[in-house]
Amino acid sequence: MTSQKPYLVRAIYEWLLDNQFTPYLLVNTTIEGVQVPHDYINDDKIVLNITPGAISNFHADNEWVSFSARFSGKPMELFVPISAILAIYSKENNEGMFFTDEEPSELPPKPNKPSPIKRSQPSLKVVK
Repeated sequence: MTSQKPYLVRAIYEWLLDNQFTPYLLVNTTIEGVQVPHDYINDDKIVLNITPGAISNFHADNEWVSFSARFSGKPMELFVPISAILAIYSKENNEGMFFTDEEPSELPPKPNKPSPIKRSQPSLKVVK
């Protein structure tokens, strides 16, 4: 049976956005595969603001959360294995979900960068 955790992370993320809250991700940086800016790690943990206004190219699947963000003006690609996520919660009131530490069985392969969805411009035709 697959883990509930990735589904809960995605659901809480959408719920926080739907309610105009700022979603924060608490990450255990000791887990292999975590790619975050080292300057912002405190006690082997980092808190990441994952609101759409702060990040781009957000992608969450059953193994990874990945996105682009800027730190001190420098762009960076962040990769967080689901097993490294300790919590997803609101900045404003700490509502959300906290998870227990778990040992990852095996590091999943890094996701490919999702290609942006190309949308064509709408057009109208005169029908006679």
